Amino acid sequence: MFIDDGFFSIIPVIVSLGFVTVFGIIIFRVFTNINQSIKNNNSPLLSVPAQVVTKRTTVQGDHSYTTYFVTFEVQSGDRMEFKVKGEQFGQFVEKDLGVLAFQGSRLISFERQK
Repeated sequence: MFIDDGFFSIIPVIVSLGFVTVFGIIIFRVFTNINQSIKNNNSPLLSVPAQVVTKRTTVQGDHSYTTYFVTFEVQSGDRMEFKVKGEQFGQFVEKDLGVLAFQGSRLISFERQK
């Protein structure tokens, strides 16, 4: 009839570890984003001729969060993928040619050739 006290003494440890893990993940993500932002800001602003090769999306959280990506190919044949906002995503059309401006992993602009 008596419940072992060992079971109840471990619950606070498990809950504490859960909080520490979640807090650690949040701190890690914040520092990762700050480091990427610093890296982008220290990178030169480059403008190169490019072509839109493909577009893709990823959906997370049962369709509640969508991430948009556009891939460009530059004259050297290298491909670069950039994360873009949903409003920008619809403006890109595959095989469009233009001038791609970027800084590190940040897309600044893409001016389509007419």
